[in-house]
Amino acid sequence: MGKTYERIDGRLRRFIEEQPLFFTATAPLSADGTVNLSPKGLRGSFAVLDEHTVAYLDFAGSNAETIAHLRENARITLMWCAFQGPPNIVRVHGRGEPVFRDDPRFGELLGRFPDIDPGAHGLRAVIVVHAELVRDTCGYAVPYMAYEEERDLHARRFAREDDASLNAYFTKKEYIATSLDGLPGLPLPLPPSTV
Repeated sequence: MGKTYERIDGRLRRFIEEQPLFFTATAPLSADGTVNLSPKGLRGSFAVLDEHTVAYLDFAGSNAETIAHLRENARITLMWCAFQGPPNIVRVHGRGEPVFRDDPRFGELLGRFPDIDPGAHGLRAVIVVHAELVRDTCGYAVPYMAYEEERDLHARRFAREDDASLNAYFTKKEYIATSLDGLPGLPLPLPPSTV
């Protein structure tokens, strides 16, 4: 029932761009390492860059597992589910990289997210994913759920932070500079922004 796509365009692109929620999955190379699965929301924080490349904004949080795994091995899967309308699940399997604030590409990438105020969310990086396999499946067992609205808690929490206070916040968190498995995570202190 699943179909493989050569590119992200047309109906497939519209579907993933319309979803208010997606999931990321990464894992370290170690067989006994911790697999990470994270929900991602906030409308406007995801973008299709071209037919084979997508990106999303990585905001302040209590760990940096995705960044650590990508720095080690680059493997990532993104998944979208249709909670309304016809059933559908789309997965993009690929290679990802965190583009940090001091990277020359950072400003250009940030321009792809015009509806997001990066200062309001403690932006750490832009995660860029190069698709290697794009597939959809039926999603028949995914329940109907209604989207109500965005939460404003994250923006309210991090809008009051500047680079110095964000660094202090991240330094206090156990799994920001290193992952649960001891892999290098977010570079601290935060690199200065190029924008």
